[in-house]
Amino acid sequence: MVDSRTYAFEGTNPTIDDSADVSREAVLVGDVEIESEASVWPGAILRGDIGPVRIGRRTHVGDNATIHASTLEERVMVGHGAVLNEATVEAGTLVGFNATVNTDATIGAATVVAAGTVIPDGYDIPAESFVRGVPAEITPLEETTIDPEEIFEEFSSGDYTDLAQRHDELFE
Repeated sequence: MVDSRTYAFEGTNPTIDDSADVSREAVLVGDVEIESEASVWPGAILRGDIGPVRIGRRTHVGDNATIHASTLEERVMVGHGAVLNEATVEAGTLVGFNATVNTDATIGAATVVAAGTVIPDGYDIPAESFVRGVPAEITPLEETTIDPEEIFEEFSSGDYTDLAQRHDELFE
């Protein structure tokens, strides 16, 4: 996909795998790479200027999310309105609606970040954690009843993944 919302920065253009679904209402700038079976929804901004943006295989970036100079490994879900700035999100992690992940934060694999959570600069969230609050408080998943794999499968397979295919005009 190439349209007026995909911009080069200092000679580097975004690259999008042919099997990815990127809304024509998303904005991609510079060093942005979107891998296979990923989706980027309307209003999302992915800006790879001071550092690259990497969107892993089967990763979904929700409406109006802002991803700046960040890496999202495979099978990550980012909720609507979330902001990630110079952060790393490891595989199988869920970042809730309107969560904020600040500079140099790393979120370990198979973690659930609750809606509205604020993760301060430099936080290193261990794998398999439940994170919530302002500022973020960390609880090991084993101390909760939350199953990130179950949540991921609920929202990333079936109707949700097929939804991008059903939105003909958003993903032309």
